[in-house]
Amino acid sequence: MIKYNLICKKCDLNFDSWFATSKEYDKLKRKKLLSCHNCGSPKVEKNLMAPKLINKSLSQKSEKELQKYKKIKKTISEYQKFIKNNFNYVGENFAYEARSIHYNNKKKDKGIYGTASKKDLQELREEGIEAQMIPWLEENNN
Repeated sequence: MIKYNLICKKCDLNFDSWFATSKEYDKLKRKKLLSCHNCGSPKVEKNLMAPKLINKSLSQKSEKELQKYKKIKKTISEYQKFIKNNFNYVGENFAYEARSIHYNNKKKDKGIYGTASKKDLQELREEGIEAQMIPWLEENNN
């Protein structure tokens, strides 16, 4: 099997298609059996394709990137654990609860965390209420 990137000369649509062999592509092209699935035109040609090459420096770079990702993920997980142990979860009511604490001078022994939109966070900041967004990773149970 071989995959070619094709282009329709009529509507400029780029798409990929699989063929049994390169000779099969040539045979279908010669018999005018190839057509664009968008406009139906038989003016379909092979498009430029870059071969996928694997070299050691790329695989080593990928390994370094993977290690970097794992380190970041571990750090975020540690922050999440700290937050869960030291703050109260308020869910979707984060903006409401933050305003209640700020305007009603409700002193809480623990801070809060929860979910808020970017718009909610911007409005809280404009009101002088300190709030931050942090990345949150879902727990995998598998």
